Amino acid sequence: MLISVVLNLLNEKRHIRDLLDSLVTQEPPFEIVIVDAGSWDGTVQIIQEYMKKHAEIKFHHHPGTRGESTNYGLSQAQGDAVATTGGDCIVNPFWLMELRKSLREYDIVGGKTINIGYHAFEDLDRVELYHRGFDISFPSANMAWRKDVLDSINGFDPWFLTAEDIDLNFRAVEKGYTLEYNPDAIVYHRTKGSFIGFFKQAFWNGWGRKQLTMKHGRLWSSYKPQRLFETTKSVWATARLIVAVTGYLMCKLFEKQPEEYAQALQESGKQKKRRYRVFFPGR
Repeated sequence: MLISVVLNLLNEKRHIRDLLDSLVTQEPPFEIVIVDAGSWDGTVQIIQEYMKKHAEIKFHHHPGTRGESTNYGLSQAQGDAVATTGGDCIVNPFWLMELRKSLREYDIVGGKTINIGYHAFEDLDRVELYHRGFDISFPSANMAWRKDVLDSINGFDPWFLTAEDIDLNFRAVEKGYTLEYNPDAIVYHRTKGSFIGFFKQAFWNGWGRKQLTMKHGRLWSSYKPQRLFETTKSVWATARLIVAVTGYLMCKLFEKQPEEYAQALQESGKQKKRRYRVFFPGR
């Protein structure tokens, strides 16, 4: 099974060497499809150095939201399956081997993501979101899909600033595809290196969770309430939750649904159409 590893990058000069070093030694066959969204810090020059030694690396330039840039990478992928990870990640040597093993039985696979970096941020857990019995909130920093699954649901929705991976998994599960967790498919993810970056990420994560409800209707019944409290046992977890709720409320006040979502939800009686919009960059 040929796996296309699709990377959507923006200004990852500090981390890109570690990521590529961990990818080029994976179990073949694979290709690495890199989509640069407009880096200006020297990331592209480093990628070009690696391309001279590794023919499996393909480079493309396509600015846009994370969904737009990643979708362009999907359109260039030649694999039977697509895996994604982040520019600030390092993958385990057996990562693709484990994903490939699970993809022989399931349509979608989420791996185990281990946070590394500032110790106060390392142990912060995500709050899972379930749909039809599947946890659809695995981050795209460690996921893989069979290519025909992505083609059938038209890839990522470019409207999302964040949570585009959760939306994609929601639509895939809704269509009847299966999702499995493989704890042996491991990715090491660097936490944010500053408090500003940490809180910025929390804000936009909250914004993205509200976008999910604007598109799909109420989702609170899909959360496990106890997890909301289990993940707020530390000062940093509580601070993250407060900032995320702020992002959620700001999105509720200022984001505007695309017309097709608003119309569908109005017809179902789940949500009223909103009139205002303020744009904030999602990266």
